[in-house]
Order: sequence, then structure tokens, then C-alpha cells
Amino acid sequence: MTGEPVAATETPAAVVAPVAPGRDVSVPLAAPTTVWAGKNANVHPVAVEPRRYGPLTAGQWVGAVIVGGIGLLFAAAMVVFFMRWIVSLDGVRSFMHTYPGEYDLPASSTPGFPLWAQWQHYLNIFMMALIIRTGWLVRTQARPEAFWSARWTKDDKKKISIMLWLHQSVDIFWFLNGIIFVVLLFASGHWMRVVPTSWEVFPNALTALMKYISLDWPTEHGWVNYNSLQQIMYFLTIFIAAPLAAITGVRMSGLWPKNAKTLNKIYPVEVARAIHFPVMLYFVVFIVIHVFLVFSTGALRNLNHMFGNSDNVNWVGFWFFFAGMVVVVAALAAVRPLVLAPIAKLTGKVSQR
Repeated sequence: MTGEPVAATETPAAVVAPVAPGRDVSVPLAAPTTVWAGKNANVHPVAVEPRRYGPLTAGQWVGAVIVGGIGLLFAAAMVVFFMRWIVSLDGVRSFMHTYPGEYDLPASSTPGFPLWAQWQHYLNIFMMALIIRTGWLVRTQARPEAFWSARWTKDDKKKISIMLWLHQSVDIFWFLNGIIFVVLLFASGHWMRVVPTSWEVFPNALTALMKYISLDWPTEHGWVNYNSLQQIMYFLTIFIAAPLAAITGVRMSGLWPKNAKTLNKIYPVEVARAIHFPVMLYFVVFIVIHVFLVFSTGALRNLNHMFGNSDNVNWVGFWFFFAGMVVVVAALAAVRPLVLAPIAKLTGKVSQR
């Protein structure tokens, strides 16, 4: 090996330069290549961006919720203190004495809640829970897991998601239940509990509102009559919000005639969409406040009014309520294609695309 370079195949880890005759070549020259430094190499890992949920990370959301919650509590406390100062004024106290927060119902009204009202109240809870749940899923689902179509149609454009099918199906039963409720309400004379019969309802409602805000809540005796603020809210819910939900829901459903050009021009679907979602939010807020007041103003008595058919303070109404809520939670948990598909097949065709 005199004057000849060493072949690369013989020394794959280094490059050996030519040597003079007689020189020891057992030690090769250092290779001008990069060699792996092993586990102790100076590694510079790429920083991993924390996962975001919307505009914020999980930690930022927690911080925002804490700071926002403290801010809301402070603002609420200021509102309560301000209202307590307002109701301490002589003029306001005189007004609240004249209008104590409620007025007497007509002599023909009867106290208590009939059994049909209690049953329909529960059915309304059950169906409203499903309507809100499926309505939210329809609004937020990017790709439905299953579709439903009527047996007689072959047009793929007439397929709807299985969640929309359930939403519209429950809507129909909720609407029918509402019609029965209103008919029985007027037939039995109990309409006077939820329909104002005097203009005094407005100043009394203002007094009730001031009492709620100042945390000096009105005395509850719903077995006989509601306070004026409750009466107005029930009237708005039954006779304004519910019909708006039904009318806008029908406009967006497959029941609406698509080829009725004049009718569609008079009542555009965009108008229905703009109204339907805020109405749903109204129902959510109403339910949250309603449930809060039921449990904070004498839970056992209020639950007996709605589920126990009595004005007594015992646990009967609570256990009926508890059993009903178990059914509601089970129904909400069952809102998934695997459970809905066999039921939907009874009324049409179910497919995955």
C-alpha cells in the first residue's frame, strides 16, 4: 500500500490520505464528515405550542373564568347594594306599599294545580330538554353520523340528519302538548293564573323585581297565585316565546312548502333562523332561573305544587321529580345514532350517507 489511497469500502467511517512508503498507516486521518454524537448530543427540541380551545389555552380559560367570575360577583354585589339603597327611599317604600308585588285574582279563580297541569308540566320538561339538546347538536355538527329520509322519497337532497329528524319529531309532540295545555287552561279557568287580568300587574311586577334584586324576595304562595313578575314571565313564555319557536321551526323544517315562492318571499327562511336561535336561548335562561327559584324559595313545597298535587311540605313531590329527572337524563344520554336509528326506521329510511 505505497502511494495509493485506501478504498472507501475498507474504511467506511473515515477518509484516509495517501502516505509515503514505509509510513505506518494503522491510524487514519480524521474524516471531514459529521459523526453521530450519541445520547449525550446537544439536542435543541422544538417548543410545542399548547393546545387551544378557541382563542385560549386551557390554563387561560381557567384564569379567564376565575377573573370573570370574581368580576361578576363584584358587579352583582354592587347592584344589590344599590337596589337596597333605592328601596330604602321614602318614595319607593310608599310605591312598594301601594303595589306589594301581586294583586288578587278574580273570585272565580281556584287555587292549586290540576293533575293534567302537573303531567303536562313534566312532559314539557322532558320534551324541552330533548329539543334544546338536539337543536344544539344540529347547529354545531359538522358532519352528521346518520341521515333520515321518508320512505316514499328517492331524492338524496331530501335527506336530513338523524338529529334533525329527532328535533323535528319532538317539536311536533311538544307543539301538540302545548295546544292541549292551552285548551285545558282556558276550559278549566286556570288561565287567570298566567294571563294578567289587571293593569296593576305592571307596577306590581316592578316591585317584585326590586325585591328580587335586593335579595328581599317576595313571599311565595304559588298554590294560590303567582306574583306579578312571575305572571308576566309565564305569559310571555306560553303565549309569545312558544308560538315563536313553533312558527320559526316549521319554516325551517321539511314540512314547509319549498316551491311556494310568494309565501317564501313573505316569510324568508333567514328571518326564521334569526329568530329561532335567540328564542331557544330565552328558554334556556328561563329554565335556569325558574329551576333556581324553585329550589331557593321553598323546594319541597314548590315540588309538591308541580309533582305532588298538594301544598304540604314533605318529600312526595321531590321523589316524583327525582324519578322524572332520571328519565330525562337517560333520554339525553340516548341521543345518539346507535339508539335513534332503530326508532327512526319505523318512520323512514336511515343511512350513513
